Amino acid sequence: MTQQGQQQKVEIYNLESYNIGLKAVHDEKESSASVRLMQMRDKYEQEGLRRTVDAVMLVHQHNHPHILLLQQGQIFKLPGGKCKPGEDEITCLKRKMSSKLAPPDYQTSNWQVGECVAVWHRPNFEALMYPYVPPHVTKPKEVKKLYLVHLPSKMNFAIPKNYKILAVPLFELYENTKRYGSVLSSLPQCLARYNLQCMGEGQ
Repeated sequence: MTQQGQQQKVEIYNLESYNIGLKAVHDEKESSASVRLMQMRDKYEQEGLRRTVDAVMLVHQHNHPHILLLQQGQIFKLPGGKCKPGEDEITCLKRKMSSKLAPPDYQTSNWQVGECVAVWHRPNFEALMYPYVPPHVTKPKEVKKLYLVHLPSKMNFAIPKNYKILAVPLFELYENTKRYGSVLSSLPQCLARYNLQCMGEGQ
């Protein structure tokens, strides 16, 4: 528990501490933004509000914090995805991380999910999302929550063959909406309240 006015300490480890392997191709149900938005409209009629959760995972290189992103084609995104109807958010996030990041024998319960660092809202069936609900909107179509996930000092990742995993520095993301979009480019501000400590080997 941190005292009032103090930053919460978050320990992050060198990218070289992690082994990255490959696994079978992960089939994408939503192949493009336009298709995804059309499917979202159909699903909304059946299930109501779409709930999605994403993982913010930190490593460091050259003693500067980096965020792990998945890349497919020209799309960059955090690991995560859509909650099933009635599914707990943390349960969903662990399931999605195991699907996209972990070897088959990895125990899903091992993921250390921390606090929610941001909430974004999609007011309509459009690409734009906002870190608030616009005043004229009474029923947002999607709520996306970003959770800080604490990585151990060492770990084996397994990434689907149709993805790449990137460690992107905070200075590259900061206000870079043209390349990364509003959600990803806002992460440096979201993480500013933490004391990010770059740990050395054996610490």
